[in-house]
Amino acid sequence: MNRYWTLEEKELEKLVQTDVETGLTLEEAENRLRKYGNNQLAAKRGRSPWKIFFDQFNSIIIWILFAAALISGFLKECVDSLAIFCIIILNSVLGFIQEFRAEKSLAALKKLSSPSSRVIRSGKPVSIPSEQIVPGDLIELEAGDKIPADSRLIYTTGNFATQEASLTGESVPVNKSSHLLAEDDIPLADRSNMVYMGTSVVSGKARAVVISTGMQTELGRIADMIQEIKEGSTPLQKRLEQFGKWIVVICLVLVAMVFLLGFLRGGKLLELFLTSVSLAVAAIPEGLPAVVTIALALGVQRMVKRHCLIRKLPSVETLGCTNVICSDKTGTLTRNEMTARAVYAGENLYNISGIGYDPKGEFTHTERKINPLESNSIAKALDVAVLCNGAKLINEDGIYRILGDPTEAALLTMAAKAGINIEEKEQQYPFVAEIPFDSDRKQMTIIRRKGQNFTAFVKGAPDVLLSNCTHIENDGRLQEISRDDRNRILAVNNNMADQAMRVLGMAYRKLENLPETVDAETIEQDLVFAGLVAMIDPPREEVKQAIENCQTAGIQSVMITGDHKNTAVAIARELGFFKSESVAMTGSELDSLSQEEFETVVDKTAVYARVSPEHKLRIVKAWRKKGQVVAMTGDGVNDAPAIKEADIGVAMGITGTDVTKEISDMVITDDNFASIVAAVEEGRGIYDNIKKFIHYLLSCNAGEILVMFAASLIGFPIPLLPIHILWVNLVTDGLPALALGMDPIDKDVMKKPPRKLNESVLTQSGGGMMLTQGAFIAFCSLLAFWFVLSVESEGLTRARTACFIVLACSQLFHSFNCRNNDKSLFKIGIFGNKKLVAATLISFTLQMLVVYVPFLQTVFKTEALGFNDWVMVLVISSFPFWAMELVKLTRNLGGRKTKDC
Repeated sequence: MNRYWTLEEKELEKLVQTDVETGLTLEEAENRLRKYGNNQLAAKRGRSPWKIFFDQFNSIIIWILFAAALISGFLKECVDSLAIFCIIILNSVLGFIQEFRAEKSLAALKKLSSPSSRVIRSGKPVSIPSEQIVPGDLIELEAGDKIPADSRLIYTTGNFATQEASLTGESVPVNKSSHLLAEDDIPLADRSNMVYMGTSVVSGKARAVVISTGMQTELGRIADMIQEIKEGSTPLQKRLEQFGKWIVVICLVLVAMVFLLGFLRGGKLLELFLTSVSLAVAAIPEGLPAVVTIALALGVQRMVKRHCLIRKLPSVETLGCTNVICSDKTGTLTRNEMTARAVYAGENLYNISGIGYDPKGEFTHTERKINPLESNSIAKALDVAVLCNGAKLINEDGIYRILGDPTEAALLTMAAKAGINIEEKEQQYPFVAEIPFDSDRKQMTIIRRKGQNFTAFVKGAPDVLLSNCTHIENDGRLQEISRDDRNRILAVNNNMADQAMRVLGMAYRKLENLPETVDAETIEQDLVFAGLVAMIDPPREEVKQAIENCQTAGIQSVMITGDHKNTAVAIARELGFFKSESVAMTGSELDSLSQEEFETVVDKTAVYARVSPEHKLRIVKAWRKKGQVVAMTGDGVNDAPAIKEADIGVAMGITGTDVTKEISDMVITDDNFASIVAAVEEGRGIYDNIKKFIHYLLSCNAGEILVMFAASLIGFPIPLLPIHILWVNLVTDGLPALALGMDPIDKDVMKKPPRKLNESVLTQSGGGMMLTQGAFIAFCSLLAFWFVLSVESEGLTRARTACFIVLACSQLFHSFNCRNNDKSLFKIGIFGNKKLVAATLISFTLQMLVVYVPFLQTVFKTEALGFNDWVMVLVISSFPFWAMELVKLTRNLGGRKTKDC
């Protein structure tokens, strides 16, 4: 490995074969682009479109359907066989489209985050797409730029700093310079003359020589490792696989029993085989895979509108199990927009309203609105805030963004709220010189000129700044600063700091002449204290309500941040999830605990501060070991291990790196905690709907099985032909089941605790209810069959038609029962799900067609029914519906609730 940080310019030029003055020639740059390839991370070694498509067939239920289709074809039931194959293809196409769209959506996000870069080619500055940068390129950097490739700095201004949180986890901007480093083995975070792909420039300007691009960068190496991590199945996938196996066993047992009973009674083998096949078809919920896929797909589309991009279809369901959300603070729980909350000047404390960089807000003193420019003391503090500042506040069609350090931008916003024209103020005081901030002095100074007069404007840590002050500004008057003044100022500073606010001191010094040597020792003394400004990254307004929703829903919110402990606790307390019994822990405190000790306090710890990526991974593992389903947010590459370990890995769409998005389960496009909670709500609602139509499908199929099984036990002729059962499964079952999958989400869904991860899709009580309802449907269908065959002494075809219609209509009535297990249909509204009403009407119309259209009568072996028959059909088929409504009414009057299906 070449240690570029130790090389002189000439050595660097020789090693990378470039010129640090003129850069590469256009011809050489093109040659290197062909040699090294585009400067971009390699796409995840994922599935090709064909692989995505064929993966849709990797399900035991699909395999069962294939077997049923082959058996039907072998028996020359071509309509049945073709219909089953159509269902299989439909399910596969739907699943493919949704997963392929999710991948494409992620690619679109990557394109949005792919900027251009300024390079020097043949001695001339040009702007090119960042992906065309090659090793040896000479790049220019300034505040706001994303660094396009790993590079060695060869020139920097004194205040050049970068934000490397996405790579190192360090949340504070890192000062950089072009000075050589003597040591060979220096950690990445300490290589002060190097900049890295995926990080960004916070302040200053620089030139750098590119040394690595694409997958050869530090970011690329991490991306390559992450791609090797394997992925597991979600709970829904596991439950459906269990369903498939369970259904196979039931099929084999029932088919064997029916076949054996018939054989012992001397039945014909061919007829017995047809009956057995019809039972097998009845047992398999053909519509289940398609309806599950469609319900998930529609949920994904709804989530996009709520700023959530689901990368894999089945991951939607895992959200409904989530009971712990581990979230970053900055930008997710907070706005990531530093905001000045208070200013202390002239012995008075003034509050400032407004949030973020939008300069709308008021100054108040003792709850009375004031004009800050009428106070000489506040005006002077505001002058320092504006004139000792390197940031820019940019208005783009009413939307404000910043260029530079967020803290300095907060000072500009505060001044703009006071009515100061920042550009005019800067023109009145032209820039002369700057003494950049450093961590030893904890101050920065900018010297400006007005006419022939020079003034040094200084800001910094209050305690340090105060020690350099000899005078204090008090309502336009200068007076020597006393011990009481110092104690009072420090007390105000400590009080604001205890509220987790970042406090900066403001001071100035008028200079008679500009010294020949402009340095801190010469300038930063005999200062006049102007005031204190307190600021904080405020919580998002909508997050507090989202946290309350989480608490009601039994979900624990955990903050994990690199910020200071006091700041993190203050934000958590303001948002409402840091209670009196809650614990806050720093990364160093976590290191001092054994794994066993940590696991005893993990469920009480609401805030983790000053943590590293290793700590995040340890936190997620501890929660998961306690059997919790964890969602973990992150934006940097350093967050990738914890995101991958979590049950739901959540990447940030705005600040998140491409690598983090690639390995995540979900991307939040607005970086907002409230969107994560919205996703959980959608996940719960989707799973509830899936349970509704699974219960509907299986109770209907149980009815079909019991019709055939009971008929064979009683000795009736076969009441339903295989094509009847398949038609009911595809049309009468399928459309209402699909509509149930789109049922509006219950408004009380976030008032229930999370379901357990190992909870079966079908509970014991739900299975009992399903069998009871199926028995009612079977009884009514066989009653109609017996009535027409025995009482009316009509033919077998007419009796089968009556049984066929009663089975279909009773299932259509039953679909409305399945909308809610506790509340009556008349309470939640018959038309609350208009899609279900439409699906019922369509299914009923199609049912009429196969009974009354002559061609279809031949195919389905049906006969037209008369008026009296229809009276009998409607009375009998509605009986299960009214019975269930009566059960709900009785239980509600008794104060009991039906358990979930």
